[in-house]
Amino acid sequence: MTDTQFDVDDVQHRLDQVREEIGKRIVGQRRVVDHVLTGLLCDGNVLLESTPGMGKTLLVQTLAAVTDMAFSRIQNTPDLMPSDVIGTEIIRENAGQRAFTFEEGPVFANVVLADEINRATPKTQAALLEAMEEEQVTAGGETRPLPRPFFLLATQNPIEQEGTYRLPEAQQDRFLLKVELDYPSVAEEAEIVDRYTREIDPEVPVSTVLTTSQLREVQQFTRQVPIADDIRDHAVELVHRTRDADDLEYGASPRASMALVLAGKARALLSGRTHVSGDDVDAMAAPVLRHRVVVDFRAEREGLTADDVIADLR
Repeated sequence: MTDTQFDVDDVQHRLDQVREEIGKRIVGQRRVVDHVLTGLLCDGNVLLESTPGMGKTLLVQTLAAVTDMAFSRIQNTPDLMPSDVIGTEIIRENAGQRAFTFEEGPVFANVVLADEINRATPKTQAALLEAMEEEQVTAGGETRPLPRPFFLLATQNPIEQEGTYRLPEAQQDRFLLKVELDYPSVAEEAEIVDRYTREIDPEVPVSTVLTTSQLREVQQFTRQVPIADDIRDHAVELVHRTRDADDLEYGASPRASMALVLAGKARALLSGRTHVSGDDVDAMAAPVLRHRVVVDFRAEREGLTADDVIADLR
């Protein structure tokens, strides 16, 4: 099925190890962890949305540590400038000669956490568009490639919170998935409290179980997971129905069809299967589509969300 050194059992074992290591720091949230891993397997970006204090930053830091990828964090604020993200040219003096040199910004890393991305202005948010789509940035009239693999995870507070800016639709479409975090159960929250209140600075070590070169092979392996024509058509038809839905102002683009098929492949692999099922497509429909469609005023007034409309289209 593939020309890499892995087979499905090897990949499944590696992914189980990644889950196990992440679980040393993150209590519960299995669905969220699997969705983040889906983005990683598909070489796509992920938008995480929840209220503050839900462990989003710790999850991303842990993922970078477990996969041996260089990690960088961008704390988005209203005064953050595009040059603070992608870098800027500065004058350096060497042997009496002055010359412009490019100082790389925090976007030059394998795993970039754009924390509270909707607190930055649209101008700064737009600076991430080229990085997210092309895995490169243009600065000082020169195009500069980003490290590979490149994986951007952005955290977002709910729009209704004070001091936030709505992400432009073009930027939202660059995210493979939008994942919404739920509050932990009482038992899980009790475990979190016990784990992180016994010491001032609790150290929870994790092991690297997947190198960057191995990750690139696993990403290629994911794309080679077979999908039957009727399952592929089901994914395409589902996306197509968003364009004619009465409750939506507009539907998703063909990029969503590609994302849905890829996410289905990753979900199948995470489940230890060598083929995509209709359930994989249906399960990934909401995280793939919820940020790519807009509920119209009438449906919103009736209390319908994008997830409600997507569920009716399946």
